[in-house]
Amino acid sequence: MGLLPSRPKFLCRWLSAATRLYSPMPSSSKTSAAAKPSRYCAVVVTYNPDLTALLKLLGQLEKDSDFIVVDNGSKNIEELAASIEVYSRCRAVEKVGDNIGLSRALNKGIAWVKEHGYEFVFLFDQDSRPGDLFAQGLISALERASKFSSKGVAAVGPRIMNPQSMKQTPFKLFNRLLGRTNRRFEGLRTEFKADFLITSGTLIPLSIIDAVGPMRDDYFIDNIDLEWCFRAKALGYDLVGSDASILYHAIGERSDHPWVRAGIIAQHNPSRSYYSSRNRVHLYGVDYAPLGWKLRDMPRFALKALWLMLSSAQRSSYFTSIRRGIRDARTLPK
Repeated sequence: MGLLPSRPKFLCRWLSAATRLYSPMPSSSKTSAAAKPSRYCAVVVTYNPDLTALLKLLGQLEKDSDFIVVDNGSKNIEELAASIEVYSRCRAVEKVGDNIGLSRALNKGIAWVKEHGYEFVFLFDQDSRPGDLFAQGLISALERASKFSSKGVAAVGPRIMNPQSMKQTPFKLFNRLLGRTNRRFEGLRTEFKADFLITSGTLIPLSIIDAVGPMRDDYFIDNIDLEWCFRAKALGYDLVGSDASILYHAIGERSDHPWVRAGIIAQHNPSRSYYSSRNRVHLYGVDYAPLGWKLRDMPRFALKALWLMLSSAQRSSYFTSIRRGIRDARTLPK
């Protein structure tokens, strides 16, 4: 028997082309992903985080968005960096070295995102947990709301769910006497008007940062979001809350006190209460803070301060921190 006849040349060329067409594509890597950057990038600020909780957050972000981590001088930074950098959509771990404060760390992260060609930024605390399809939900909400906004949407925030009480945080309007919560934005089904959005989970167009300005560095940690939102609203921009995305996030520290568990009062340690008191009293004196918020918040702040100074086991430390904060509020520029 002779050898099998050789295949025609046209058949060889067809088989070669088909092999190339149906061969499996190489797996994605940081290099290949970076070649076609997303329009969206998340900034996560860390400071001695619970590693398990942080990795859950980053694992959820990995599904939806590029992200960077700005570390504010964590003691275990090398262990953190090694655990974080394995994620394919982690674009950088910025090691600050010292605790420069949440506001400066956020600004540092936002500057990195802008420098690397992104158009939108998500902001996250280290202890937040996004729900499924989080990023896409907020992106869609921003697109819907922007169609009805006269000047533009400064930020879109998710529905906040307290993981302790499983209570939802309403979206509030401060200058209304009635119907202040969960008022629909221009008739949209899942979007709501808001005068304030917490930092974590918020989606902001970087063009808005140029117009409104960065977070206040001198606020350091507390009421950063409150001040920025008031500034954006005073300039005529809209803030929008959305039920399209859910963020599980506890405001303040965990406590067995029923008021704290119910979300009526947010409790922080004495050192943080210094910044909370200083920054809040400072906001009472700025023109762009809503009058309705001032009238409601002043008695609330006074009652909370009294509660901490009279009922806490650390009442002496709270007294010192709150008194210093109120005194130092005048040192901050208007």
